Amino acid sequence: MSTSLAALAAVTPETVLHQNEVRDVFASQPGLSRLAQRLISTSFDGSGIDTRRSAIVEFDKDVAVEHPEFYDREAGLLLSPGTEARNDLYTEAAGALFVDAARKATADIDTNTVTHVITVSCTGFFAPGPDFLIARELGLRPNVQRYNLGFMGCYASMPALRLAQQLCAADPDAVVLVVSVELCTLHVRSSSDPDQIIASSLFADGAAAAVVHTGPGLVTLDAFDTRVTPTGEEAMAWTIGDNGFLMVLSSYVPHIIGEHITGALDGLIGDTPPRDITHWALHPGGRSIVDRVESALELDPAQLGASREVLREFGNMSSATVLFVLERILARASPGDSVCAIAFGPGLTVESALLTVE
Repeated sequence: MSTSLAALAAVTPETVLHQNEVRDVFASQPGLSRLAQRLISTSFDGSGIDTRRSAIVEFDKDVAVEHPEFYDREAGLLLSPGTEARNDLYTEAAGALFVDAARKATADIDTNTVTHVITVSCTGFFAPGPDFLIARELGLRPNVQRYNLGFMGCYASMPALRLAQQLCAADPDAVVLVVSVELCTLHVRSSSDPDQIIASSLFADGAAAAVVHTGPGLVTLDAFDTRVTPTGEEAMAWTIGDNGFLMVLSSYVPHIIGEHITGALDGLIGDTPPRDITHWALHPGGRSIVDRVESALELDPAQLGASREVLREFGNMSSATVLFVLERILARASPGDSVCAIAFGPGLTVESALLTVE
């Protein structure tokens, strides 16, 4: 029997960020160069994003915060908390989202059947970790096996699904719960650096979970592939600094992806024309990335409609994003439809999967 997704769920924090308002906040910060102010306007306005979500309640104008750490609304200032303060909020907020997403994905499943938990995140750390929280709060069996894929970046949900598929292939009775949570906005900062400006205009918070098993489901997991592009190692990176994590996201990333995406899919789809694949669950790292892939693969715009919708409504939620896109596709797909899922990350790494709607 085939391995499939038995369930898929997505959740977000409650605070909504409106892109035009966030743009104005970033553009009004002291010490910015004139070039930086122009880049902020260009990056935010050209992002293809209308709204994002954040775990930072200080960004919510309806919430009063006596001692703000991230944003002083009265002064209009973005603050610069240390890495410890940012990670403390991650521990609290991400921990809750891991459990919420897991509960939602297993709402119609006997949780006593779950044999493995795989957690995914690159925006914070704590131990006992989210895998432990999920097992405890959902009352999973005492011997449930737990794994964490950490600090891999935006593509990490793809190897998590592949690992789940491999576990099910090794044991047909395995039921694997995969949960991704990313709180990217914890690491935003005011800066004149172009890479930081691009990151601030794109990244958001979100969580998604999937249940993988042997048997019928929403979509079968048919094949996976991994490729590293021959250039671009320095174009995307994620490091830890004294004031949070530092994202390097070069403006050259869309060009690199556009140049190498066709070859990166050779091992997965072979000679199949990309237009013959019904849906493309592309990680929308940014509008220019979606545009480049559409052009390089000669796709119909409708084939990337779900990716553009998720980008517009939620922004780039790192590893959780491709699962949001897949959820959107499955809500409108028909049995037998093919889906190619792709996500990108540091390396530059291209992770892809071929799926069939059941």
